[in-house]
Amino acid sequence: MTAAIAKGVDDAKKNLIKVPVLKGTLPHEQTGKYSGARVFIKPAAPGTGVIAGGAMRAVLESVGVKDVLAKSKGSSNPHSVVKATINALIQLKDPYTIAKLRGIEMDRVFNG
Repeated sequence: MTAAIAKGVDDAKKNLIKVPVLKGTLPHEQTGKYSGARVFIKPAAPGTGVIAGGAMRAVLESVGVKDVLAKSKGSSNPHSVVKATINALIQLKDPYTIAKLRGIEMDRVFNG
């Protein structure tokens, strides 16, 4: 039994992703889709909390997001909604990465 658990943990470690969280919220709006499910996640002001449905809420809270607005569209199948949420989180980029990709300073990322 413990060998099966160890194998599951090893498989999970291979699929870890890094999600940028700035001041408890997301760096920008993002959409994600999987099968028939579509999700929209948006940064929120401090103190807003996680405004999301069941499956999305679980994913966003486990990632460590404190303030976010989220909407699920299309399929309400929890498996598809979770996959769509993860798809949206994978697409998020933090400002430091954007500055590096564009070859500009951080100040220009925010102020044009």
